[in-house]
Amino acid sequence: MAGKKKPHNKPNFFEDVYAIVRLIPKGRVTSYGAIAKYLGAKMSSRMVGWAMHGAPRGVPAHRVVNRNGLLTGKHHFKTPYTMQRLLEKEGIQVFNDKIIRFSDIFWDPARELP
Repeated sequence: MAGKKKPHNKPNFFEDVYAIVRLIPKGRVTSYGAIAKYLGAKMSSRMVGWAMHGAPRGVPAHRVVNRNGLLTGKHHFKTPYTMQRLLEKEGIQVFNDKIIRFSDIFWDPARELP
């Protein structure tokens, strides 16, 4: 990307995404769209997904799923089962790549953060 500049209006978008994801408590999940909305970029859930694809160590990307609780990002982990295994290790039940009782464990940054 030599010579390309980051958009001046969102230069730290990925870092902002990572900061929010680091705040998701163990045993809870959120969606790409909820993060995008919290950051004031409601239509940027795909960008949140791209951020999760390249998440650095220490960012619990496995806690971010689609708006229906589906593990749509599972193929970006070491194996297709890694995301589910990490969620189950935190007590989250998954069946057919979908989180059971998704609404009960959903963490909404707009409600949880100041």
